Amino acid sequence: MDRSNGSGIRYHIKNICLIGYMGSGKTTVGRLVAGKLAMELKDTDELITMKEGRSISDIFSNDGEAYFRELENRLLNELAKEGKLKDTVLSTGGGLPVDVRNRPLLKRIGTVIYLKASAASLNERVGDDTGRPLLDADDRLSRIEDMLKIRGPIYEECADHIIETDSLSIEETVTEVVRIVTSWQDKSKSS
Repeated sequence: MDRSNGSGIRYHIKNICLIGYMGSGKTTVGRLVAGKLAMELKDTDELITMKEGRSISDIFSNDGEAYFRELENRLLNELAKEGKLKDTVLSTGGGLPVDVRNRPLLKRIGTVIYLKASAASLNERVGDDTGRPLLDADDRLSRIEDMLKIRGPIYEECADHIIETDSLSIEETVTEVVRIVTSWQDKSKSS
């Protein structure tokens, strides 16, 4: 898929990167988008757990968040290598874009789409999931709100497109991602 960067220069989009906070639907939406567009889905958290042979919770408790963030950066550097990914939807961990080194790598990989949701929606979606070490707090909603104050502007800065998901179903969110990606393709065909 080709698109213009505003300067008349067209370049090829091969991949989609989904970013957003924990519970924003990146993996679920990514799986459905990949199916609709005949693309492959890769999830950075899953790739790290497979490579490490242990859960994210284990990595955090045994080696700390800094080590996990380093693993994310190494993985993203590998995925950003020329020709490494093709026709892929990449679902990222919620903290991956926070590392400033990762932002240009995401842009190199593909179109970055932020699945944006309110703290209340995210808290409801995450439910009682205990596999999220950063949400291990007495007042989880306050924890999410505090993290979104920091991460929200980063997600927005990094994104090529933002989809507000609070009032959208999963299917509607998938439709919007597909619309965004195919609108670039349609524009490139007509230019």
